Amino acid sequence: MKSNESLQKDVQEAIKWEPLLNAAEIGVTVKDGVVTLTGNVDSYVKKTEAEDAAKKVSGVSAVVENIEVRFGDWGEKEDGDIAREVLNALNWSWQVPNDKIKVKVEKGWVTLEGELSWNYQKDAAKTAIKNLLGVKGVINSIKIASDVKDAVEKSDIERAIARNWSINDQDIHVNVLGNRVTLSGEVSSLFQKDEAQRIAWNAPGVWFVDNEISVQYDYLMMD
Repeated sequence: MKSNESLQKDVQEAIKWEPLLNAAEIGVTVKDGVVTLTGNVDSYVKKTEAEDAAKKVSGVSAVVENIEVRFGDWGEKEDGDIAREVLNALNWSWQVPNDKIKVKVEKGWVTLEGELSWNYQKDAAKTAIKNLLGVKGVINSIKIASDVKDAVEKSDIERAIARNWSINDQDIHVNVLGNRVTLSGEVSSLFQKDEAQRIAWNAPGVWFVDNEISVQYDYLMMD
């Protein structure tokens, strides 16, 4: 069990352990497993790194991310320039069918739209552009419409979850209805919840994943 204070310390140390973030001024507050991150960073990738670092800490049940990306004069770019660089980055990513993605940029925020066959392609599109200078945030609105016509196999997803070392002893239930997979049950960390969702998305034919898994952790209520 962890108190709010000990969990706060663990998250702060996890963030400082990341090479990109060891000098970043990121505030961390904790209330019963809910972690709130605040502060300013000079790149979007640092913002996402901080969130990912917090999610991996045992005891974290949710992350509220209020970090702002603020560039100096050297980092500001026109939206048109950002859009061209985004398109170029998508073109260079072998995982992304870039001809199916539409890009919109407004005040440094990039919106991705379109329709792809696999969720890993959707994730790869965001990864391809998060390091670009001038990007303040990414709204990934790409939809998944699998080319696979076979029924989604519930047992395949269950076995894949059971094989994963980080979640194979957790109480996770899988329900399949058409192209939609619903995950429920309990895990002990936010990382495990996200990992179960990632595994479900890898099943052929999946169009939607509803992640209703709850994170259960015993917190000391002394602070």
